[in-house]
Amino acid sequence: NMYDYITQELPQLINESFAVDPGRAAIMGHSMGGHGALTMALRNTGQYASVSAFAPICAPSRCPWGQKALGRYLGDNQRDWETYDATALLYRAEDPPPMLIDQGTADEFLDEQLNPQLFASACEDSDFPLLLNMREGYDHSYFFIATFIGEHIAFHAKHLGISVDHATP
Repeated sequence: NMYDYITQELPQLINESFAVDPGRAAIMGHSMGGHGALTMALRNTGQYASVSAFAPICAPSRCPWGQKALGRYLGDNQRDWETYDATALLYRAEDPPPMLIDQGTADEFLDEQLNPQLFASACEDSDFPLLLNMREGYDHSYFFIATFIGEHIAFHAKHLGISVDHATP
């Protein structure tokens, strides 16, 4: 499954194939992948130095897309869905990594599907730091990501203890 691949198999493959420090990793994603990054970081505290997401589905148990998917995969018991809901996981999390979310205000999915305000409220309730950037006029597209990817790389580099020169392509 994708969860095991990202959290176990891929890191093992990278560690075996490249000269990397296996204790220094970060995770990021976009949309549903952004939600995956958030849940993986929250379920595997200590595995990632930081987590970031572009326009993630923040509370799938509270949006139509997520309810449809979670119901099909896990059944009708909504308590079973909490392990796969980043917002719900925050209420059980202990010492999550630093978190960054970028969300476009012109994203067609913002109001009905993504719900970053629910994630932000859960962070506030749990006293976990979150850097949430609401980007005026940006949508859910490649151009949104391309515009701010450098900030996400710098965010992760900072938490991995790596210096990044923004002038370098």
